[in-house]
Amino acid sequence: MRLSEFIVTHREPILAEWEAFARTCAPASGAMDIEALRDHANEMLTVIAADLETPQGRAAQAEKSKGNAEPLDPESATAAEEHGAGRAESGFTVEQMISEYRALRASVVRLWTKGQGHLVAADIDDLTRFHEAIDQSLAESVSRYTEDLDRSKEMFLAILGHDLRTPLGAVFTSARFMLDTGELREPHLTLTSRIASSATRMVHMVGDLLDFTRSRLGGGIPVARAPVDMGTVVRDVVDESAAAHPHRTLRAEVRGEQHGEWDAARISQALANLVGNALEHGAEGTVVTVESDGGEREVAIRVHNDGPEISADRLDGIFNPMKPRDERASRVATGPSGNLGLGLYIAERIVNAHRGRIEVESSAGGGTTFTVHLPRRE
Repeated sequence: MRLSEFIVTHREPILAEWEAFARTCAPASGAMDIEALRDHANEMLTVIAADLETPQGRAAQAEKSKGNAEPLDPESATAAEEHGAGRAESGFTVEQMISEYRALRASVVRLWTKGQGHLVAADIDDLTRFHEAIDQSLAESVSRYTEDLDRSKEMFLAILGHDLRTPLGAVFTSARFMLDTGELREPHLTLTSRIASSATRMVHMVGDLLDFTRSRLGGGIPVARAPVDMGTVVRDVVDESAAAHPHRTLRAEVRGEQHGEWDAARISQALANLVGNALEHGAEGTVVTVESDGGEREVAIRVHNDGPEISADRLDGIFNPMKPRDERASRVATGPSGNLGLGLYIAERIVNAHRGRIEVESSAGGGTTFTVHLPRRE
């Protein structure tokens, strides 16, 4: 009996073995939808059996063995994709889902070869085609599983960040009110100042977290353009950063025409992240400079610090979110988003939303310079 015919005629014992294995995948199996599992598995077996009966060239065979076969209907999810989505929703780990396919593969091969008694050349071809089809289904399931899981994680971060804003706002407002009364004495004055400062940092971190999830979920970072004096924005950011880091020296330099149409609040956020990064990684006792040069069509803003050189391999992915931190070139983070590592990513996304770009240069003797290029108008 050819393998395709065996799969069709022995569908029930194959499904029974697969279901029995899936039940062992605790604790997720406790919430498993058996009917959905059978529907997915039944349809996958139908697709695999039909595939075994379909003529196949060498190119198609190679692509299928890598899990890159073209879908029959690009507009609809395959049974394997639906299975991956279901497993992500049910709480199965990706390892458990892969084990399911391993069990399915083993069950079909064991039951079929036992009935065959001995194999002929045509049977070897069937087995090869069967393994390719399983690999294709597995690739589709894993792809959909990871896609849905990543999306759910990002949605969770978005909800968490949104819900944290209200209690953090209450903490910050209360601390500021107590400070503004002028009635606090030591040690209560210092303690309340620390509460206000920490709450401010947390608010900034939550803001970066929301911007990160918004950009990852496809919405991008919104900007509202209006007439802006970039020189004023640069000076304000430098003054605020200097007040927050009284032990460091910052200098602002503004040259040329500074007027254009940008989102002042977002540009301030991006520059504050870049300045915070420069303060964090710059050498103690050195000056952090922020220069804004107005050209004919754009304004170029350079944020420079002296300090350790950024290696070439780290420069390549410096704007990637959640990138590994370089402990050798970093002291304890002092910026509002230092703990999350999102500052540079958010800055790059804001500049990108303005149709601009950021360039980075770093050397042992020349320090590190981030240059932001912002077109005056969209």
